[in-house]
Amino acid sequence: MSVDLSDVPAELREPVTAALDAAGVADGHLAVEIVDAGRIHELNREHRGVDAPTDVLAFPIDELGATAGPRELGDVVICPEHCSDLTEAAVHGALHLCGYDHEVDEGEMLALQARVMAALR
Repeated sequence: MSVDLSDVPAELREPVTAALDAAGVADGHLAVEIVDAGRIHELNREHRGVDAPTDVLAFPIDELGATAGPRELGDVVICPEHCSDLTEAAVHGALHLCGYDHEVDEGEMLALQARVMAALR
C-alpha cells in the first residue's frame, strides 16, 4: 500500500509526506485545498461553530485501522491569508488526519509537528 497525494499541491507533498511518516501512516489518500478567507470562515462556522476565519482545518474520514482497503484519510483546508507558514499548516493538518489533536493531548502533536518542521528546514 502507499500514500496517494495526487490531490495535494506539489509544493506541499514533501511536508505532508514527512508528517505522515512521522505519524507512522504508510497508506491512504488525502487532499489539501487552498481557500480564501471567506471560504475558511464559512467552513469553520459550519463545522466547528466558530464564526471566524482560521488558518487550517482538517476533516478526517476513516479512522486509523478502521477499514480493510485503501483508507481515505480526509481533507485539509488551508487559508494562506490566515497562516504564517503554509508548510507548517500542511504538516499540522496532516497530523490531525492521523488522529492527533493538540486540543486534548498533552503536547504530543505540537512536539511531533516541531520535529517534522525541524527536519524539513
